[in-house]
Amino acid sequence: MHGPEGDRVFDPVRKRWVALTPEEWVRQHVLNYLVHELGCPASLISVEHAIALNRLAKRADLVVHDRAARPLLLVECKAPHVPMDQRVLEQVARYNLVFRVPYLFVTNGLVHYACRIDRTSGTVDFLGNIPRYADMQGG
Repeated sequence: MHGPEGDRVFDPVRKRWVALTPEEWVRQHVLNYLVHELGCPASLISVEHAIALNRLAKRADLVVHDRAARPLLLVECKAPHVPMDQRVLEQVARYNLVFRVPYLFVTNGLVHYACRIDRTSGTVDFLGNIPRYADMQGG
């Protein structure tokens, strides 16, 4: 849809029209993948989840919760022109100090990194893909 504010897309989780920025384009594709390919219930996904980090207000792009409402997967989306470098990985790691999820995913729509964090040992295993929602439940 194109309105006076520019191109817009309907976000089915937030249930409203939002500006179609390059980052939003990536976020909507990831949301679609999470729901339709990985079986994540849309009702258990938070979009632009507000957090306080070192007294600063921040927003995590997507947080998938388990059926007990505990954070399970943290997703950070960047615009396609943003390189997936150490800074992006450090950003999502800082956010995870708050969420303490077992799964992280960062993407710019072209390059993706998925990993599982063993909360006992603190080790990080890079994965080829995000696991299906049912498989993440044991994480």
